[in-house]
Amino acid sequence: MQLSKIFTALAATTLLTFTAAAQSGDTIAVSNTSADVAMSRSEQRANRGLSNMTTHIVPKGQWVFGGTLTYSTHTNSDYSLLVIDDINSTGYTVKVSPMVGYALMRNSLIGVRGMYSRSNLVLDSAALNLGEGDAAINMEVNHFNMLKHSYTAAAIWRQFIPLGMNRRIALFAEFQLAAGGSQSKFAEGEPIRGTYAKGFDISLGANPGVVAFMTNNLALELNIGILGLNYSHTRQIHNQIATGDTSSSSMNFKINILSVGLGLAFYL
Repeated sequence: MQLSKIFTALAATTLLTFTAAAQSGDTIAVSNTSADVAMSRSEQRANRGLSNMTTHIVPKGQWVFGGTLTYSTHTNSDYSLLVIDDINSTGYTVKVSPMVGYALMRNSLIGVRGMYSRSNLVLDSAALNLGEGDAAINMEVNHFNMLKHSYTAAAIWRQFIPLGMNRRIALFAEFQLAAGGSQSKFAEGEPIRGTYAKGFDISLGANPGVVAFMTNNLALELNIGILGLNYSHTRQIHNQIATGDTSSSSMNFKINILSVGLGLAFYL
C-alpha cells in the first residue's frame, strides 16, 4: 500500500514538472540515439561545425574567368655563387595560365585551364673551381644558350568549402587532368654544337587552395600542388645526327613549392 502511494506521488510530481515547463516555454531535451543515426551526412558535417554547405560561394550557373601571369628576368656580371665564379649571363621567364569555368551545381565548378611558359638563358661564361693544387678540378662553360617553351591544357573540377556562414573567404579542392608538350634548344661552344629536344607529358594532380573575394565579382586565389601522378617522354636530336630518348614517371604526395599559384578571378 505504501509503494502505490510513493509511485502515485512520483507520477504527480513529473506531470507537474512537464506542465510548468510547457507553460513557461522552456524546452526539455530528450536523448534519442536513433535520431542521431538518422541524420544525413550534410547534417552531420554541419553538426560538427566543419562547414555550412548551404552557404553559396558560387551559385549554380555562374561563370568564372581568371588566370595568372608571371614574368622574371636576371642579369649577372662577374658574379660568384659558391664554387662557381665569373658568371656572366642574362635570361628571362614568362608564364601565362588562363582559366574559364562554369558552376553546374552550387559550390562546384568544372572548367578548362591553359598554361604556356617560355624561358631563355644566355650564359657567356662560368667557371667551376674545386680544390687547389694538383688535385684541383677546374671546368669552364662558354657561349651556352638555352631556349625552351612548353604548353599544357587541363580539365579541372573544383569544389568550394565554405567556412561557416562566411561568403568572402572559402577553401577549395581542385583536381586537374593535364596533357601538354615542350620544345627546347641548346647550343654551346665554338664551333657551335646544338641539341633539339621535344617532349610530351601527362599528369593528374590535386591543388587545394583558398579564395578571398575583394568585391562581389573579383577574387584573389592562392593554390598549391600536393599530389601528382606524372608521365613524361623526351626525344633529343644532337647536331642533327645522334638521337636519344628518355621516359620518366612519378607519384608524389608532398607540398610542391614550385607549383604555388597566385591569381585573380572574375565571378560573373
